Amino acid sequence: MTDFQTQARASEAAMRDVFPATPLQRNAHLSERFGAEIYLKREDLSPVRSYKIRGAFNAMRKQPDQDLFVCASAGNHAQGVAYMCSHMGVKGVIFMPVTTPQQKIQKTRMFGGDQIEVHLVGDYFDDTLTAAQEWCQREGGHFLSPFDDADVIEGQSSIAVEIEAQLGKVPDHVILPVGGGGMSSGVASWFGDQIHCLFVEPEGGACLKAALKAGHPVSLDRVDTFVDGAAVGRIGVQPFALLQHVPLPDVLTISEDRICTTMIEMLNVEGIVLEPAGALAVEALGDVRSWIRGKTVVCITSGGNFDFERLPEVKERAQRYSGVKKYFLLRLPQRPGALKEFLGILGPEDDIARFEYMKKSARNFGSVLIGIETKRPENFPKLFSRLDEAGFTYSDITSDETLAQFVI
Repeated sequence: MTDFQTQARASEAAMRDVFPATPLQRNAHLSERFGAEIYLKREDLSPVRSYKIRGAFNAMRKQPDQDLFVCASAGNHAQGVAYMCSHMGVKGVIFMPVTTPQQKIQKTRMFGGDQIEVHLVGDYFDDTLTAAQEWCQREGGHFLSPFDDADVIEGQSSIAVEIEAQLGKVPDHVILPVGGGGMSSGVASWFGDQIHCLFVEPEGGACLKAALKAGHPVSLDRVDTFVDGAAVGRIGVQPFALLQHVPLPDVLTISEDRICTTMIEMLNVEGIVLEPAGALAVEALGDVRSWIRGKTVVCITSGGNFDFERLPEVKERAQRYSGVKKYFLLRLPQRPGALKEFLGILGPEDDIARFEYMKKSARNFGSVLIGIETKRPENFPKLFSRLDEAGFTYSDITSDETLAQFVI
């Protein structure tokens, strides 16, 4: 056993005084679909509904004389630190992006109570991180990185200790979501060459892939904050040192809209509430189907801190990705019966989800923003064919991200 494994095992054992091990559950639905033994490591069932409590616990227990901790977080690390501040009776100052979902902000305050202060600073995590570090330099306290810290990485690796103990063996594959790299580097380091680790990132925050291509951590030009638990613009230095030899094909990227399909499916089929980052590993199964057939696979469902006010957006994104909902601009003649003619073109499974029309009295045509939902993606080519035959002019704007931000 390596020194790292010894320390990780000690960390996992010490955690039992604070919270129980999270379940490792075989998922029959996914196992049947992919022809493999699929297990979910339910980090969404920790006391703070994410794995971040592990790193916070381990790093804070190694600072027994410290009475002030400072951190920056998109939400989950904040809750872990807040929980431990309350448990240990120490003070915490927590910086979070202004764009953090309200559910995560409220839960952080609930877990920390009077032991913490919450500061909302910056639109992106990296801005928040800078503000937290500058505050710490001015005011003092121990800065607790969400991922770029050896003790945090060691604490997150306790997930692997539990997996091996609960499974009674090492799995063939572990699929790891990646944000700043703390958890993924810790779990991968525990297992070493015993198994095949796969790493999955959101397209709008693929900082590990960018670092592997460059040979060192680099800052992304733009970060999509939708997958807030993994929306990191630059992988940590220490995590990358542990992951720098990962083969590029073992790092998968998944679009934000596609992640939503798994969130909806897991909620409807399994009754499991996952945040976007928590669904990453499960969604990645579709990309490695040929690799995992007949194998034992563990997916880390890294978090379940989902604000249900976001559910309409998640459903919308999932429908658009699945091809059962489209938006288009329709040029409608301004004459009696034109609207009725258009409605007659719709198929039996087509439903109008949005309709906005402004009549222009001095023009022969008016513009309509229309959203159509249907049962099957193949219904849209048929609808568009009928529109073409009827002479209607239209533009499909479903994939136009610029327009979508303003009108959808």
